Amino acid sequence: MPEIRPLQADDLPVVADMFQRVLRKRRTPTPASLAGYLQRLYLDATDGNAGSPSLVHVADNGRVSGFVGVTSLPMRFAETKLNASICGSLMVDEDQRNDLSGARLLKAFLAGPQDISFSETASDVTANMWTTLRGTILPQYSLDWIKVIKPASFTVAGAKARVPIARFAAPIARAADAGLRLRRSGEFSRWFGARDAAATLGRYTVSDIDQDGFSRLLGKFTSRFAVHPEWNDALLSRIMADASAKKDFGAAIRCTVSTRTGAVIGAFMYFGQAGEIGHVLQVLALPGQAGAVIDCLIAHAATAGLAAVRGRTQPALLEAMLGRQIIFINVNSTVVHARDPELVRQFQAGNGFFNGLVGEHWSRIFGDRFD
Repeated sequence: MPEIRPLQADDLPVVADMFQRVLRKRRTPTPASLAGYLQRLYLDATDGNAGSPSLVHVADNGRVSGFVGVTSLPMRFAETKLNASICGSLMVDEDQRNDLSGARLLKAFLAGPQDISFSETASDVTANMWTTLRGTILPQYSLDWIKVIKPASFTVAGAKARVPIARFAAPIARAADAGLRLRRSGEFSRWFGARDAAATLGRYTVSDIDQDGFSRLLGKFTSRFAVHPEWNDALLSRIMADASAKKDFGAAIRCTVSTRTGAVIGAFMYFGQAGEIGHVLQVLALPGQAGAVIDCLIAHAATAGLAAVRGRTQPALLEAMLGRQIIFINVNSTVVHARDPELVRQFQAGNGFFNGLVGEHWSRIFGDRFD
């Protein structure tokens, strides 16, 4: 009879192979370092007493055929401490997808002792399972945003992921973008490029900051939300270290945004290199300052030669993004489940801090190499 049980160290080689095939879509042998990282992420660094452990589905033949990865995070709502569990990769072997193993894994996860459960990578199928189990989709947290800076280079950079030979068109794209930059008026100039990057960077001070400095800022910008993370130093240090290791995305860039008086009004962290699409992990802004911080982020990326920047929305940033010719798409949904309906209402009202460093995309699974 099929069984669902907590992940064990002996399961990791099989789970790592599943990651390699299902999530990373690689046909090459699974690198040993991947299993080592999964142990660190899902066994060594997760408090199983605070929330659901990672779970495996064991088929009738005794073989592990499904997996859900879980990380734990302490949070706070007013004076109440919360145990949050973040549901990461929910995977089922191809030959098991017609049964209910995925639904069983999710149901077992949501039945754990945690106060609140999240995922920011729920596919349409998975999101439907969440809602069937009384979870809630959060539309304002579920959009990817894209700001195109160099349209020709953006097209080539996007095509390379599926058609590697497209990289040979990069020189032509750079030449096309150089010519297009000469167009300074009309709809083209409104949609592409940065809003007068030099002027934006002249009004504010954008300064590089190291990993520890960025960590020290997080409490200032997240504690104003009704439901917010409450990292301890060890947990935050581990998250920031993993969040900085994404070789496929390029170098990690962390900056503060300050007014001329020296007051820090925001910060951002993204990855990227010239000619590529930058991946924005986190944008932080004080109330009323989101527009300025977003403008500085786009201007910084444009000055660095990026083709575009891409990130995930949060309600506190969404209004400021309107009018900045940003494209919004829904790839995966952010979902929440809690026994206390007030917690869900807080997130529906945009009063909870989630996505980025409070979610799944900080882990090395997204954007790093293991071979």
